[in-house]
Amino acid sequence: MSRAGRDVALQRLRTEAPNRASAALDQRSTFDIVKIIHAEDAKIAAAVEPALPAIAQAVDVIANALASGGRLIYVGAGTAGRIAALDAAECPPTFNTSPEQVQFVIAGGERSLGRAREASEDSRANGVNDIKRRNPTKRDVVVGVSASGRTPYTVAAMKYARGVGAKIASVTCNRGTEMEELADIAIVAEVGPEIIGGSTRMKAGTAQKMILNMLTSAAMVRLGKVYGNLMVNLHLKSSKLMERGIRILESAAGVDRKTALKTLRKTRSVPEALIVLKAGISPAEARRRLKATAGHVRRAIDLD
Repeated sequence: MSRAGRDVALQRLRTEAPNRASAALDQRSTFDIVKIIHAEDAKIAAAVEPALPAIAQAVDVIANALASGGRLIYVGAGTAGRIAALDAAECPPTFNTSPEQVQFVIAGGERSLGRAREASEDSRANGVNDIKRRNPTKRDVVVGVSASGRTPYTVAAMKYARGVGAKIASVTCNRGTEMEELADIAIVAEVGPEIIGGSTRMKAGTAQKMILNMLTSAAMVRLGKVYGNLMVNLHLKSSKLMERGIRILESAAGVDRKTALKTLRKTRSVPEALIVLKAGISPAEARRRLKATAGHVRRAIDLD
């Protein structure tokens, strides 16, 4: 498609349409401005709700891929790429995953995380080259993220990954887009026009953040990285996190602080400590069970 053709297509997107609720925004009082923004933001969860079946489907595909040694690889440009990068970066400290398991590819490279390089999103060649460096295979899941659903960089990366057998999902905020058609699983949250025309870091960005949170968090729950609703796989790399680990053990194992701390000092691992306390076994046996269940905490506790 020519640049002119892409511009026409962009104008037809709901995320690019004028928002009547925020008309004459620059003439409003400060309180009115934030009230309008808040009222529009309140619509986002409702816009995400129809996508829940597709999100759940994607979660199962992602969990199965990670359990089989595959990876989740996000691809995006601009705001979408930065939101994807944030979600990927938060997985290791939250779930003690390897940085290799959840990755991101962003137009313009990692320099784009701190300084916008928006022109880079138009390069299909760069999209292909960047995803090639990750060497996607049929074991991996590649998720393209774009409010418009038509970002050339992201589309090209998705096409390449699909061609080598990877599972493809998309997260967009408009219907009937190239990314939606390309994906095995299309997640669409129609948030409508932005408060500031075309500023998709706002409603679209918030919807994308919500959806990516669901994808990784729910996948990790399915993989047993969460016990009940507790973040048991956290790193113990600060005094705050050590205290959090103690509180988790007190709650999940029903023990006092002294017992929780003593067990945690022995294991240096919240999952191992929890298994020791719940199953009444040694740290060595807890490690064996975790290995046997691929890190699934509840299954390790119940394993004979």
